[in-house]
Amino acid sequence: MKIFRPFSTLLLLAAVLLQQASFTRASRLLYPANPARLEQAQPTPQPFTGASDPIQNSYVVRAYFTNPEMVRLVTSRWEPWEVNYQAGYLVLEVDASGIEYLRASGFAVEIDQKLTYLVNRPAVFLPDQTEGIPSYPCYRTVEETYAAAEGIATAYPNLATWLDIGDTWEKITPGGSAGYDLMVLRLTNSLVPGPKPKLFVMSSLHAREYAPAELSTRFAEHLVSRYGADPDITYLLDYFEIHLLLMANPDGRKKAETGLAWRKNTNNNFCSNTNSRGVDLNRNFDFAWGCCGGSSSYACDETFRGSSIASEPEVQAVQAYVSSIYPDWRLNDDLTTPADTNASGIFLDVHSYGKLVLWPWGFTSSQPPNSSALQTLGRKLAYFNGYTPEQSIYLYPTDGTTDDFAYGRLGLPAYTIELGTAFFQDCNSFRNVIVPDNIQALLYAAKVSQAPYQSPSGPDAFDLQMLPSSAAPGESILVQATVDDQLVLGGEPTQIISAAEYSIDQPTWSSAAITYPLQATDGFFDEKTESVQATLDTSTIAHGKHTLYLRGRDASGNWGPVSAFFFAVIDPAIAPRLYGYVRDASNNIPLDALVSAGNFSIHSQPLSGYYEIYLLEGEYTLTASAPDHATLTVNNAFLKNGQSMRQDFYLLPTCPLFFDDIESGNPGWDAGGSWAISTEAFHSPMHAWSDSPGGTYGNNRNISLTSPVIDLTGAINTQLSFWHIYDLEAGYDYGYVEYSTDGGGNWTVAATYNGVNQTTWSQVTLSLPALDGVATAQIRFHLVTDSTVVEDGWHVDDVQISAGQMNCAPPMAPTAQFMADPTAITGQVLQFINLSTGTNPLSYQWDFGDSSSTVASFEPQHSYVLPGIFTVTLSVSNTLGNSIYYQPVLVEPFLPTEFIYLGGIYLSAPAD
Repeated sequence: MKIFRPFSTLLLLAAVLLQQASFTRASRLLYPANPARLEQAQPTPQPFTGASDPIQNSYVVRAYFTNPEMVRLVTSRWEPWEVNYQAGYLVLEVDASGIEYLRASGFAVEIDQKLTYLVNRPAVFLPDQTEGIPSYPCYRTVEETYAAAEGIATAYPNLATWLDIGDTWEKITPGGSAGYDLMVLRLTNSLVPGPKPKLFVMSSLHAREYAPAELSTRFAEHLVSRYGADPDITYLLDYFEIHLLLMANPDGRKKAETGLAWRKNTNNNFCSNTNSRGVDLNRNFDFAWGCCGGSSSYACDETFRGSSIASEPEVQAVQAYVSSIYPDWRLNDDLTTPADTNASGIFLDVHSYGKLVLWPWGFTSSQPPNSSALQTLGRKLAYFNGYTPEQSIYLYPTDGTTDDFAYGRLGLPAYTIELGTAFFQDCNSFRNVIVPDNIQALLYAAKVSQAPYQSPSGPDAFDLQMLPSSAAPGESILVQATVDDQLVLGGEPTQIISAAEYSIDQPTWSSAAITYPLQATDGFFDEKTESVQATLDTSTIAHGKHTLYLRGRDASGNWGPVSAFFFAVIDPAIAPRLYGYVRDASNNIPLDALVSAGNFSIHSQPLSGYYEIYLLEGEYTLTASAPDHATLTVNNAFLKNGQSMRQDFYLLPTCPLFFDDIESGNPGWDAGGSWAISTEAFHSPMHAWSDSPGGTYGNNRNISLTSPVIDLTGAINTQLSFWHIYDLEAGYDYGYVEYSTDGGGNWTVAATYNGVNQTTWSQVTLSLPALDGVATAQIRFHLVTDSTVVEDGWHVDDVQISAGQMNCAPPMAPTAQFMADPTAITGQVLQFINLSTGTNPLSYQWDFGDSSSTVASFEPQHSYVLPGIFTVTLSVSNTLGNSIYYQPVLVEPFLPTEFIYLGGIYLSAPAD
């Protein structure tokens, strides 16, 4: 275990004194407060006057500043909810005396009525809510989070371990509540030996931040539920360890669950018996503690750093655990010695809110010694979640923080991620935006924890395909992928791709791996994005399921992270066989489709639509997808060794069922409030919808642009697409895309937008399966604003609803065709494969040429009693016409085994 060394505050102050004296924000432009806004600032506290408002204890205010020193003054005492340098204000929770302090310090102060109400209202359950935090059912309580983690450890004993790493303040203090154990959920495949690279993620260190703990819990569920099915996640759990401290401050979190905006732990030795008691755990860590004006020594302040370095049991437990799982990669704790660039492991501290990715240092504007690599990884993480990446100091000064400890003491690449746009983040935004964006960021962090100071500088490999993904021994498999050095957010140098390699069953970075090169598909490595390929020879690969690992290298010699893909080498003599045809459901035309069975896939033949693939025994989800057609899925297909299974797919063609390019007037939209067609901004010339043409939207708006009723009868795979730009006050004003299945009676949120996307039009495509087959479908663009700041608003263009439907294809007269064995013997059952095309419904009439009854089925079977040559006739008709197809069949007599055929004469074989 690491022994913590005392940190010399005097030496540290000497090192940072000059930087602090000239503190600036290099990465952001600072704008003075808007004079018009300052005139509107309220001179004295004004309590919320709603009919049911609670007794006012605190206010959430916007404090407008004119220089960065004012920010430093505030952040040494309070932790701002938000710092908006462009608009020149802070969002803070203060009491009446705090408002007077801010005014006396030169701030103009406004009360945010909505947030003030939220922070003071009683915690109440929503109608029918039975779990989660009151009013926020998407966020699990401490007990529910612990139960979920225990359930994961029970259900996946080889993948998950639930570890007690220490106690909270209340747990070790007699006479009060029981307190909690601090618990880590460790995820890794225990059957694969280590040592392994490690990702450590801690969440909700500040109690009032609901989203982080829930994100980490959902990340754990995402990983274990996809192990064995998703090759990348299987790779991560086999060869990495992921350590999740889901609730880093459970004592404080229980206070926050009652509706309090609680931040600190609950140590009652400081600011005793008040709702301001406790220590700010993110100012108590053993590095740069109390050094530089980034925390407070006053016990009732939000940023109170504690009475001594690492005084709190929660901090002691985290420091001890992190130091036990990571070596010290930075042997000198000064401000200039870099960490070993061969280090492995990443430390993440997940908070809310602010949409930020922050890295050390937070106490000085001097750059850390590994600054370039820390910045690169920070920008990579920001690429996935769309957040702002910057060194922590450029938000405001902090000291004694988690990421400075993890990097300063241990040399780990360490980051604070600030999720979303609110402490009281609505559940729709959390589920639909925060979770999917940040799951991807966490997966990337796990991938690069093997070489975090190196691999983020290298290219990323994706779109990995193996065709076919299962093959008999000796058959070849084509390996294809895209390698791209440009998947990074802003300002990062990019390089030409110079190489790519793959390995089988061992990651390419492993000393046990044998690597093989891939070539550029066009023959030359000369672009920053390259398609690469190789031919995999299966002759020396054992039967069974395997994993291919692939990565790329750029011209600077940087290898990027590994991506994984499953394939199988299968003995066709015993393996299950899946086969069939893929056709257009409207006219039976064969399709060139990708047919997938779990992770295995193959393309159907373009001329016939036929596919055939050998698999490993097991249960599969089968899918078929083709361009301009709706994907079709078949669940729970169980294939056994030695058996064949036919599965045909009939895919509906897709087409637009509603389209408005806003160029021909209003085709039936209900434009509520100020929504109107405008020419001030557009995607396709010259018009688009705008919620506020010619200006900004108003305060307290609740206005919608609602489509006409759209008949989606018979439709499947319904998708909504549109182009938009928006400028909405971050965290306060929201644009919602909603849909209705009952003609506008009820609405469901499909997507949420907030903040700024004002310069580049972007296309959004949303899958809306709930609208499949709905005869009274509607969609709407719904704007909701608060009572303060107004912005330019939302512009929407080129709205389209598309789906698969029978009438998407043009009418087609029939063409009869079938396939069958040209020879048979008497009594043998012949299977006729119908290849006829034409707009459905088609009627079929089969005549087998032997005076038997005609048959009207699609694909009949038939056996002949007598030998001879018979002409099989298929007649196919629809409302557009009729077509006939003929094929002869030679039927020979069945011969017992004691006869042989010689020169046209059947002779008896000699007896044994």
